[in-house]
Amino acid sequence: MPRPDALTDAEEADLADAVVGLHAEVESATRHLHVLHASRLQCRSGCASCCVDELTVFEVEAARIRRHHGLLLAGGEAHPAGACAFLDGAGACRIYADRPYVCRTQGLPLRWLEEDEPRADQPAGGEPLGRYELRDICPKNEAGEALEELRAADCWTLGPVETRLAALQVATARPRARTRLRALFTPRG
Repeated sequence: MPRPDALTDAEEADLADAVVGLHAEVESATRHLHVLHASRLQCRSGCASCCVDELTVFEVEAARIRRHHGLLLAGGEAHPAGACAFLDGAGACRIYADRPYVCRTQGLPLRWLEEDEPRADQPAGGEPLGRYELRDICPKNEAGEALEELRAADCWTLGPVETRLAALQVATARPRARTRLRALFTPRG
């Protein structure tokens, strides 16, 4: 008997379609950034500097990986700890077409906004202190125009897509769940 909080097959299919659509939007939206920064981007098949271990993804993205890579997850070996479990021996991604959102923007100049932390002497309920922008890029892609000199539109802004993924996740039976990529592999016993 299905769990009462489980999604129906149709609901799961709708969520899967929504994730595929969101990933396609990200691919389309980042295309101009890849062209703009082509001279500085050192990212190639086998470059796995950004492919770190212990990454987590929303369950809706983990479901996509499970759906399309069941044989790998059940019978394949995870890459040794220290790098992403989905890398092969040459450092290439074994799930590239179905990789999660975080993997689709790595290497690009990234920007995001942070809120200032309230000061200890600030009265409770006082006005927010403000927001500030942070930027980062893979160290292998640092050569080129300084990140702080780039226009905001020349960076990938973190936040909006994550908010949309979180909204999709809320529709699941596990609204706060995040899944470690390594945990998707069937444990060997």
